[in-house]
Amino acid sequence: MRKACLNTVYELAKDNDKVVFIGSDLGAGTLNEFKQEMPERFFMEGISEQHVIGMSAGIAMEGFIPYVNTIATFLTRRCLEQVIVDLCLHNLSVRLIGNGGGLVYAPLGPTHVAIEDIALMRAIPNMTILVPTDADEMQRLVKQTIDWQGPVYIRVAKGYDPIISNDGVECKIGKAIMMKPLGNVLIIATGVMVHRSLSAAKILESNGLSCGVMNIHTIKPLDEKAILQAASQVDAIVTVEEHTKMGGLGSAVIECLMDNMDNPPKVKRLSLPDQFTDDYGSQDSLLDSFALQPDTIASTIQEWWS
Repeated sequence: MRKACLNTVYELAKDNDKVVFIGSDLGAGTLNEFKQEMPERFFMEGISEQHVIGMSAGIAMEGFIPYVNTIATFLTRRCLEQVIVDLCLHNLSVRLIGNGGGLVYAPLGPTHVAIEDIALMRAIPNMTILVPTDADEMQRLVKQTIDWQGPVYIRVAKGYDPIISNDGVECKIGKAIMMKPLGNVLIIATGVMVHRSLSAAKILESNGLSCGVMNIHTIKPLDEKAILQAASQVDAIVTVEEHTKMGGLGSAVIECLMDNMDNPPKVKRLSLPDQFTDDYGSQDSLLDSFALQPDTIASTIQEWWS
């Protein structure tokens, strides 16, 4: 997914001389073609993420469109003040590409997993948050950021996840996508949890419980219209995310329902617990331990529904 994202930035830069790429301590060879063809718009700044945000703000004030790329935790935790004051306060069109959203960097431990990044970015006025479900959807959404006003945070997954998005279905920033028709339960998921939710829905369907699946690739601005319309037609909603329970997708959905419905359906949130990870391992192994794989998602929903 990261490769698809950065390749899309490169294509945008070839068509628009206002696009600038800024990296922070990325691997050798990253976007070599960009560097060779457009060296005046390619910057690799080393381990200096707070500086990079300030730099991108200055470049944006000069009319350019910076795309900043580094590890998600460093773009959000380490640079929070700079993101708020330098970018969002001025509503600058800087695109923050966060590698390793969720548990991707689980082998490196709690300092590198981005499990509260959505909550941090959601709390900031003017920030847009994109969480694509696969590489193809990533490309569609990144292309649209060229004309989007204001700062954007793009949460990048590990990559090589199943391609489940469909180029025949409109993919637009701020618009949810129904991946599976409504049933008794609506599963609302984001990022790589969408394909896991689809698999869980199949398991549940074989057990007699019909579940629709909605893909929320844009956490902010949230497609409240789509959520409310679907919520009025189902008995229950389950949110599924690779993020802590505080301030992520589940929180956004509950806020939407409470603010707009007198009698909303009951809601179950499936997420990471409100704690730092203390295990080292693969993304999948930690998702296993937190019951966020298709079989455990299905069994949790089945038990809750019963």
